[in-house]
Amino acid sequence: MDKIVYLSLNFFSSLFPLLFSFNPKSKYFFDFKKLLPSVLIVGLLFILHDIYFTKLGVWGFNNNYLIGYNIVNLPIEEWLFFICIPFASLFIHSTKETLHPTWVLSKEKSKIISIILLIILLSVSLSNVDRIYTFHSFGAAALITIIALIYRPDVLQSFLVSYLFIIIPFLIINGILTGSFIVDQVVWYNNLENLGFRIGTIPIEDFFYGFTLLLSPILLSEKI
Repeated sequence: MDKIVYLSLNFFSSLFPLLFSFNPKSKYFFDFKKLLPSVLIVGLLFILHDIYFTKLGVWGFNNNYLIGYNIVNLPIEEWLFFICIPFASLFIHSTKETLHPTWVLSKEKSKIISIILLIILLSVSLSNVDRIYTFHSFGAAALITIIALIYRPDVLQSFLVSYLFIIIPFLIINGILTGSFIVDQVVWYNNLENLGFRIGTIPIEDFFYGFTLLLSPILLSEKI
């Protein structure tokens, strides 16, 4: 059973959104059809980044929790991650948009929060150039925040609220991947390449890695 842990996480994280995708109140299936090209483009970029970081030893995978099939030295489960997790996470965003369209920040609050976030992201990234995961995760989140602030501040008004809800399942899924609730880690991290600060077992960088992974296709979908 251990061999299917990562595969099962991908499957069950997608199952609930998939079952409710055709709900007339949600209409997520139709929203995701619009998002899918952007999710695939962003996912491909992240996979290339993932392959490179795996080669450098920034992180790696525990074969005890994998079915053993790799593509370009990356477990098939990791490839699926970049489809299943955006699908599940953006379901939360889409559902909030549909059922609770007023759950957004005001323009002023969104701008203030985004600028404060941007200052923190840039400060941490530029002061940790020697820690590749910290530099890249905080730096990429800063870049996507700048793009959103300039071109689609309205998306930030909504997404910043959505991300608070997305973090809840994120803590469970990433928690398991990094060793919570199970004997060992599915994904291990080289602490020389990150800050070494974790929330539970999850490196703080993962929260901003996920932020970029999810906000990017929303912004890109508006241009496709």
